[in-house]
Amino acid sequence: MIQTSFELVNPAYASPEHGHLRISEIFLSLQGETSRVGLPTVFVRLTGCPLRCHYCDTDYAFYGGRRIAISAILDEIASYAVRHVTVTGGEPLAQRECPALLKLLCDAGYSVSLETSGAMDISKLDLRVSRIVDIKTPGSGELDKNRWSNLDHLISHDEVKFVLCDKSDYEWSVAVMREHELGRICPILFSPVYGSLDPATLAEWVLRDRLPVRVQVQLHKLLWGEGPGR
Repeated sequence: MIQTSFELVNPAYASPEHGHLRISEIFLSLQGETSRVGLPTVFVRLTGCPLRCHYCDTDYAFYGGRRIAISAILDEIASYAVRHVTVTGGEPLAQRECPALLKLLCDAGYSVSLETSGAMDISKLDLRVSRIVDIKTPGSGELDKNRWSNLDHLISHDEVKFVLCDKSDYEWSVAVMREHELGRICPILFSPVYGSLDPATLAEWVLRDRLPVRVQVQLHKLLWGEGPGR
């Protein structure tokens, strides 16, 4: 049974006690994407990313941030008293201690999701984590960064996300989805690039082709626009 926010394990007893991560921001918001859309969620945004997608909306997290002890990160998360936590970036898996944070969050009873670019190995992560794995389209400019072996490690509570710039990206993504039979493994997300591909147009394509995918728009941007801390 999932523990309530008031029954979470005391972070003071967490290990490794001396691990640190470089953090861009920690904030409470509504989950804007994935099957958890709309849920109050604590976001932990790690600094740094080896990719440079053309449409990136979090490039402020490429550099800077604060080096924070994992125990202090857990304390700050606990202060928000919500069940859901998303670890994101940047590319969170670019930092060596990220898997340790994910495990400790699961041990503490949180519902944990990870948003990753798909360029880093997910095979050793705690299986209690829901891994939201991007497959980079040609329009991203980072097609060659896809780590295709990650698809072999997906399970039913993971999700695969395609961020689509245009119709060419859509057609490419449909072909990849069918080639790898992704619909048999886990949910598939099709997301239009904000301000580039009209969500209604994407919806019409999906309905026309009867695709078993979830069309998602970024709820947080509809509510608050772009910017850090949302």
